[in-house]
Amino acid sequence: MIKTIWPYTKGYRFKSILAALTIIGEVLVEVSIPYMMADIVNIGIENKDTAFIIQRGIMMILMAIASLSLGALSARFASVSSAGFAKNLRGGLFERVQSFSFANVDRFSTASLITRLTTDVNTIQNTYMMAVRTFIRAPFMLIAATVMAVRISPDLALVFLFALPILAIVIGILMTKTFPRFKAMLAKFDAMNANVQENLTAIRVVKAFVRGDYEDERFTFSANEVKDYQVKAEKLLVVAMPLAQYMAYICMIAVCYLGGVQIVEGRLQSGDLISFISYIGQVLSAVMMVAMMMVMLVMSKASMARITEVLAEKPSINDDDAKDIAVTDGSIEFDDVSFSYNGNPDNPNLEHIKLKIASGETIGIIGGTGSAKSTLVQLIPRLYDVTSGAVKVAGHNVKDYKIQTLRHSVSMVLQKNVLFSGTIKENLKWGNADATDAEIEEACRAAAADGFIKNFPDGYDTELGQGGVNVSGGQKQRLCIARALISKPKIIILDDSTSAVDTATDAAIRKALSEELSSTTTIIIAQRIASVMDADRIVIMNEGKIDDVGTHAELMQRSEIYREVYYSQQKGVEE
Repeated sequence: MIKTIWPYTKGYRFKSILAALTIIGEVLVEVSIPYMMADIVNIGIENKDTAFIIQRGIMMILMAIASLSLGALSARFASVSSAGFAKNLRGGLFERVQSFSFANVDRFSTASLITRLTTDVNTIQNTYMMAVRTFIRAPFMLIAATVMAVRISPDLALVFLFALPILAIVIGILMTKTFPRFKAMLAKFDAMNANVQENLTAIRVVKAFVRGDYEDERFTFSANEVKDYQVKAEKLLVVAMPLAQYMAYICMIAVCYLGGVQIVEGRLQSGDLISFISYIGQVLSAVMMVAMMMVMLVMSKASMARITEVLAEKPSINDDDAKDIAVTDGSIEFDDVSFSYNGNPDNPNLEHIKLKIASGETIGIIGGTGSAKSTLVQLIPRLYDVTSGAVKVAGHNVKDYKIQTLRHSVSMVLQKNVLFSGTIKENLKWGNADATDAEIEEACRAAAADGFIKNFPDGYDTELGQGGVNVSGGQKQRLCIARALISKPKIIILDDSTSAVDTATDAAIRKALSEELSSTTTIIIAQRIASVMDADRIVIMNEGKIDDVGTHAELMQRSEIYREVYYSQQKGVEE
């Protein structure tokens, strides 16, 4: 795991080293102070040498200031390096997620990926900051203070040297037991985030159906689950700190007793005992820091495993074997294509699809809910890869193209229309970042969006809320169509993209598309036959298979499914 995450420290390793070096300097100064204090008692007070006491006192003050300064520098270096590391790690995670196919995202879930990019990265950031300070300070303080204590009295040093292995064994057992519990806690955290995300995304539906109380209960249940798993995970770890303190107090009592005996017998000076007790405090505080480090390590190990899982995930769709070729036209061929979302060929969502589409042809696709209409067209830009068979564009297998090249040539307006925070113009430029104002307005006119955009006070500079909350469903659809047109694709796919507009606007959009995109292959998925009846050919999908292909007139003659849908819709119009 560390090997996977280590590259993201690049650019901040020098500051990390400085943090470690300054903390070592702080420790060296800090362990020297009790030694000075022993001299004050043994020499200055014993000999009533005021000058010596003042001299050593000033040195102790200067050493305390030096220790404080080095500690502050170390904290700054550690904060900067850990924040930079977290920035790099988040960037790497986000970049990896951007390379994922739909199948990869489905595997992790959106809520889980958000948790990994936020909570898990924060946990590792805090651990990294501790690593470059506490992980250095605690062991170094432990060794340095132990050496000084042994130097003063080897016999007394045996007291805490006996306690340390016991403490180490207990902490090791606690780490082993608590790791699975923290992993389970983070899984519950994912579930809670999924609950929140779903609720906020569908907040209008929640309000419309007055389901606020129900959603409150769902969230309370999720939050209680997170709390219960946190308590379950941490109730073992809370033992670590009291145990370390208990051992510290036992050692202090034993040292005071045995040290007092040695002073009475004349084998130890009073100043040395005071100094030794200070070193015992430093050693045991280091041990308690180690115990705290173990707690953080257990928590961060679970987070690190989850982050490594994302970084190690290989995108199910890549273009490693692709050729450097361009998409020359919009012809499409489905060559005996079968596809399954779970990869199981015995449970296909599409089965033996054979279809050829000429460049510039307009194809309509209709079918019942769940007939795999959207699934079929998502194979063209490689949002998913076929399970068997091949999809060809311009005579080449889509796998032969660089993904960026292919997707620049295939514009797709998905069923769920998505707009981003920013102005209308900024959203439209997703189709082509270099598009001119004239090209943007031309695309908007074709999508019947220019009129309502110019009715806004700020026109194309109107700010859209997150997800386009300040435009209607029909306006959002037309903006998404315009965004797709701006890229001037070889193939454009409209996946039920005019369902929220009235029939007159739908007809106007189709007319504009036929005029503007005469050389572009257009695929229209629709529920209304009126939206596809003027297409060159219409494909009828049924349960993942092509039931029939033909013109409107041909299908009216031979397709029972098509006639049934047509007459039911005409009847609805007449009524």
